[in-house]
Amino acid sequence: MNLYLTGHHLEITPAIRDYVTAKLDRVTRHFDDVIDVNVVMEVDKLRHQIEVNLHTRGKDIHVEAVAPDMYAAIDALVDKLDRQVLKHKEKRALHRHERTTIKREIGATETQAASAAAAPAGPGVPPR
Repeated sequence: MNLYLTGHHLEITPAIRDYVTAKLDRVTRHFDDVIDVNVVMEVDKLRHQIEVNLHTRGKDIHVEAVAPDMYAAIDALVDKLDRQVLKHKEKRALHRHERTTIKREIGATETQAASAAAAPAGPGVPPR
């Protein structure tokens, strides 16, 4: 996972960098297909805003959070991001499961049709 931290009107201290890294490890624990994470932190007067663009295989996830404190904004952002990542993971698993079910059903019907065509219809009936 590549992590890019950017600060607008804010100097990113090692403490904030470590805090963000520790919190984002929670997301990678649930989902291993994370390629890039772009984090933008911004301060306007008493408004602390943080945005994350998470690039995974198959989807980009964008999350924003605003709070009066930067650490509170990071906590809120990670909660939102975690929910979206789990939702994306469940959708991928559901689609993958549906695809295999459809293939099995098609395979079973083709096998039944082929066995019905190969078997003779009854005594005295010539094969096709």
